[in-house]
Formats: sequence, C-alpha cells, structure tokens
Amino acid sequence: MNQRLQMLTDWLNQEDIEVAFLNSPENVFYLSNFLTDPHERLMGVFVFKKADPLFVLPSMEVNQLKDAGWKYEIIGYADHENPWDLIKKSLDVREVTEAKTVALEKELLSYGRSEALLEFFPKALVRSVEDKLNEMRVVKDNDEIEIIKRATKMADYGVQVGIDALEEGVTEMEVLAKIEYELKKKGIREMSFSTMVLFGEKSGDPHGNPGNRELQAGDMVLFDLGVVLDGYCSDITRTVAYKSVSDKQKEIYDIVLKAERAALEASKPGVRIGDLDTAARNVITEAGYGDYFPHRIGHGMGINVHEFPSMSHLNDGILKEGMVYTIEPGIYIPGLGGVRIEDDVLITKDGFETLTKFPKELQIIE
Repeated sequence: MNQRLQMLTDWLNQEDIEVAFLNSPENVFYLSNFLTDPHERLMGVFVFKKADPLFVLPSMEVNQLKDAGWKYEIIGYADHENPWDLIKKSLDVREVTEAKTVALEKELLSYGRSEALLEFFPKALVRSVEDKLNEMRVVKDNDEIEIIKRATKMADYGVQVGIDALEEGVTEMEVLAKIEYELKKKGIREMSFSTMVLFGEKSGDPHGNPGNRELQAGDMVLFDLGVVLDGYCSDITRTVAYKSVSDKQKEIYDIVLKAERAALEASKPGVRIGDLDTAARNVITEAGYGDYFPHRIGHGMGINVHEFPSMSHLNDGILKEGMVYTIEPGIYIPGLGGVRIEDDVLITKDGFETLTKFPKELQIIE
C-alpha cells in the first residue's frame, strides 16, 4: 500500500472509522496517482480500516488507472450499468455494511451520491474526511515540490510572453491568446484558472474579465496566470506599466511591493499563518490604502490552485516546512486601476523560497 493510502488507513484505525469514500478528482489523484475528469460519471476510492482499498470508475478508464500503478480491486462499469449495484456486492464481501462510522468528503460529495452511499450504511455516523486530507496534502513531499517548481517556471514564461506581446492597440484577449498559445507549444494542456490580462482602469477589479479593451500609453497591465503540470498548479501575478507611469501609479506599486516583501519576510516555520496577512495589510493600511485591499494575502496551492490553508488574518494555523502557498497583496482603485504582485512560496527548514522568479521591480514597457 502506498504511503498516502497507509496514512489514511492508519487514521481510520485511530479514529475507529470502518470506511472512507473520496470522490473529488484531486483527492483521488493524491491517493492513487491517477488524474482524470470523470465529468458526470461516478469515480471514487473506498479506503477501509481492515481491508484493501477499492476503486470505482468508468470502464473506459480502467487501463489508465492500472498504468498509474493501482494494485487493488477495481470496479469498472459501462454506461448502461448502475455502479452502485456493483459497489454493493464488493462492500458485502468486505462485511462493512454494518459500519458504525463512515468518513466522507462533506464539502465535496453531492447530496444525491451521499444518499446512495449511505443506503449501504444505514446505522452509520458520518464523519468528515476533509480535515485529514488537508493535513496530509498541506505539506508537500520532494516529488511534489519539484513538479510545482517546474510549473512555476512555466508561469514565469507566460508573463514574459504577455509582456512581449504588448503594443499599442492590442486587446486584452489578443495578449491572453498569445500567452496560452505559447504555453501550449511548451506542452501545457491546461491553465490552473482563467488567465487574466487587464489593461488600465480594468486592473482595478481584482477578478476582472479580459475583453476587447485596447492597450494605451499610460496603462497599467495586470497579468494573473498559472499552469497545471503533471497534476500540480502554479499561480503568478505581475503588474507592469506601458510607455509611462504616473506618480500615483508608481506610489501604489511601491506600496504593494513593500507589502509583499513584508509578508515574505515573515514566512518561516512556526509563524502563525494569519500574521503574514497582517504584515502586508499593515503596510497598505499605514499608507492610506487599507480600504483598497479587499482580499486575503493568499492561499494554499498544490493539486488545486486554491487549496488549504486560507491565508487570511484570522487563520491561527502554523507554517510548516514543505507548505506551498501564494503571497499576493494588491491595491485596486476604481477608475484608475490596480496593482497586484503575487508569488508562489515554499516554506523551507529555516525560512522560505520564492518559487516564481519573474522580476518584481516596476517595469515600464516601451
């Protein structure tokens, strides 16, 4: 049994939970090394306290699961079959239907599927398995870190492509298309979220939508992008000026850069997570722009681009070696525009490593 399945099995024994079911593609991938999008079809892993695990998925993907290294029982079903009938037979063999406690992804399992599953365990208390999986996934191993580092190099490259595509009159969508096209030529099949390229006043919307806004001299240009590589994500934001920069724009940029550096300097093992948000927020607030920084300082990152933990000032969790997360302060002023600077950060034994390497000093693109 691989180490991750064994850790979850050990937890089931410690907590006296007979069975756990996980169906989110991310958690399934984490436990099995098999990454797929089943769309509307049922896919999931059953992990048992006293028996080998069980994988259920569409039969058309069984060979890929085996290629990923799965060594245990597989229920592959055709579209004309009811997978729950096949699952029931395997559960009966394992004699777990009288289970007193089962663990489910309460935040991720649909209501309909939870109803179908719990018909097999009519007497069971339902526990959440998310906290345990978050605990496991939050500290990355060496293989995960190496993949994320490669993903961040591709994010750095994407920003450079975007900057190279800037010319007066080009639209946000044209630059966005150039970024994604060049990344696909490098072998990237999927972005980790919808790429953002925002010009001028549109950069003042933290989650703005790129469109046909044309680039003009004096615009700030905000790039927010990331890629998925071998199942792991990257996420970078850089803001540059086109042709010229006003005193106000430069002031905002310098404040955001100072705030980001403050949060980075606070990043080391044993530090309260919320203190990173506070360190950056204090810089922006003291400069008079606190009302224009509406979001948390960052988020955990790995298989999901947004995953545990939430890096808000309310988080009393502690930074641990191997954690990967973003630091992304911003100031957004309606009508003028905004600045956000974002890096992917790894907690090391003694401090931190910034994984995204693209320069952060203000660039004026001619």
